[in-house]
Amino acid sequence: MSLPSALFRTPSSMTPPGGHQEHPDLPEKLRVQYLLFAVLLTFITGLFFNTPQEILEGLYAIHRSPSILLSDYMEVGNIGAALVNSSFLMLLSMALAKRARVTVSGPFIAAIFTIGGFALFGKNLYNSLPIMAGVLIHAKYRKEPFGKFILPALFGTALGPVVSQLSFGLALPLPLSIPLGILAGLLAGFMLPSLANQFIRFHQGYNLYNIGFTSGIIGMLFMSLVRGFAKDNSPTAILLKEESLGLLLYLLMLFGSMVVFGLKTGVHHKDSLLKLFRRPGQLVSDFVASDGFPVTSLNMGLLGLLTTGYIFLVGGSLNGPIIGGIFTVVGFGAFGKHVKNVLPIMVGILLANAVFQWEVSSIGSLLAALFATTLAPIAGAYGIIPGLLAGFLHMAVVMNVGYLHGGMNLYNNGFSGGFVAAILVPVLDSLNVGARKWEEGK
Repeated sequence: MSLPSALFRTPSSMTPPGGHQEHPDLPEKLRVQYLLFAVLLTFITGLFFNTPQEILEGLYAIHRSPSILLSDYMEVGNIGAALVNSSFLMLLSMALAKRARVTVSGPFIAAIFTIGGFALFGKNLYNSLPIMAGVLIHAKYRKEPFGKFILPALFGTALGPVVSQLSFGLALPLPLSIPLGILAGLLAGFMLPSLANQFIRFHQGYNLYNIGFTSGIIGMLFMSLVRGFAKDNSPTAILLKEESLGLLLYLLMLFGSMVVFGLKTGVHHKDSLLKLFRRPGQLVSDFVASDGFPVTSLNMGLLGLLTTGYIFLVGGSLNGPIIGGIFTVVGFGAFGKHVKNVLPIMVGILLANAVFQWEVSSIGSLLAALFATTLAPIAGAYGIIPGLLAGFLHMAVVMNVGYLHGGMNLYNNGFSGGFVAAILVPVLDSLNVGARKWEEGK
């Protein structure tokens, strides 16, 4: 099974490397209800923060925002509007999947939580729909079912800022800028599947955010064209200023429910979890197919508690981008990440901060610690020391690649991770650094 072909399977058909599901699992209806609970909890939490009128006003501000990195929708609009926006996008994604007859699998769960997280700082209905439509046009052109391309359609909304920035950020007349933004989104979405299919070869599946790397390349292309017209994106750092205990309670409730769900619906929890922890996580690793939904839920909840704890341990605070990062780690807890393979990456980030004397609680360092876990398969396949090195190198690279796409790609760490994996993995392979342990039957 080649990596590129595996990436574009319909999630419902994805299976572990052995080619079969290892045990009976929970019914599809219960999996859907699990995701709907997360959507409903997010929506209701938003209503606790702001009145319906405030939320509507906040949503208007969010949809008029250029949305380039970092645009915290909790500050652009308000906390309630950001959470409602997140719930809307998650629900839309689930509706698209249902229409495309895609079932709830590990990669689909990763996509849902990633969209929900980034809907707090960069994605909204206006800038996401043209990307999705572009992927749909790609599927129609190739005369293939949309379900085959559901992952690029969902993850590809990383390029939402291309739509929003061209529409609202360059001071162009709206009758010109809005069609221009939508057209750019359609073109970006149309390009995504073909490019992602090729770029996975670049990092050999050791960068879990493959669409993030692909989006970085496309974002770089659009940014180059914009700069060709003597336009540029100013560095943006719009962040929530207030502390909120309510956001912490929301996260604890969500991740605690995942742990409880996993414990209540699964069996042999310790053995199942240890078995999952032995998986390297390289693309394509669908933990739902290989280990079952209950232990996957348990893993996701533990990752949520771990990453939330890390933020407070190093003196950070919760805002849209931070919660978006936590959500992404949790989502990929069904698709390649687990506690054992993310910890070396996060420690590598801490080491880089110490060596470079960067503030560990700064927004850049915090986001790197969360999103650098895109390189978790390196730690899973090669061991702790290579994992530390991957995190260390990622910290250095991610601070320098954002200029290339000018904030047009929300998955900046996925862009960086692609380069780090492409550099590090061939070197580790040439030195025979204990790779492929899972495949060798450890």
